[in-house]
Amino acid sequence: MAHEYVNNGSDIYRESFRIIRSEADLDRFPADVEGVVVRMIHAAADPAIADDIAFTPGVVTAARKALRAGAPILCDSSMTATGIIRSRLPRDNETICYIKDPRLADIAKAKNMTKTCAAVDLWAEEGKLDGAIVAIGNAPTALYRVLEVCEETGARPAAVVGIPVGFVGAAESKQALVDSTLGLDYLTLLGRRGGSAIAVAAVNAIASTDELTNTHR
Repeated sequence: MAHEYVNNGSDIYRESFRIIRSEADLDRFPADVEGVVVRMIHAAADPAIADDIAFTPGVVTAARKALRAGAPILCDSSMTATGIIRSRLPRDNETICYIKDPRLADIAKAKNMTKTCAAVDLWAEEGKLDGAIVAIGNAPTALYRVLEVCEETGARPAAVVGIPVGFVGAAESKQALVDSTLGLDYLTLLGRRGGSAIAVAAVNAIASTDELTNTHR
């Protein structure tokens, strides 16, 4: 039995984004942030998340400027790092995820912290955190640690895409990002919802304004 369905990738994207823009309330977002929010909604298949997205007005501008300057993207998990589409990046930017680094176990044990926190410490120790794009899609502890390390060291990422997911610490860590007085540019989804798919969608949309293909523009 034959089924009728749309099977052209660009047409699927185009219709998806049309539906999103017809169903979601996007009026409060600046034009550059709106494009990113549309991608986040697409990843979640839930227009309602638009109501819980918090951001600084300059986050997309700051992140794009940093990417054009060659800034790395620091990721909390392999899922987040793997989802970043390299063809969308303007400078073949390095995507860094230390979660499988053999050094983490000893650091985490010595400091009594999670491995994702230990990875954040390594970002800072190696001078990678300052000026970078931070993409957190899984671990609330990593987002908390980014805030702590920035306060302790004075490091300032160019932008923080902080969208961890879960029942323990996710909502609280994201609220801590919003409430922080560090002056960081950020994009987050308040509450328990989040995840690497949404975080990656945000980073990919920031990296390129091309909605219908995966090339940089």
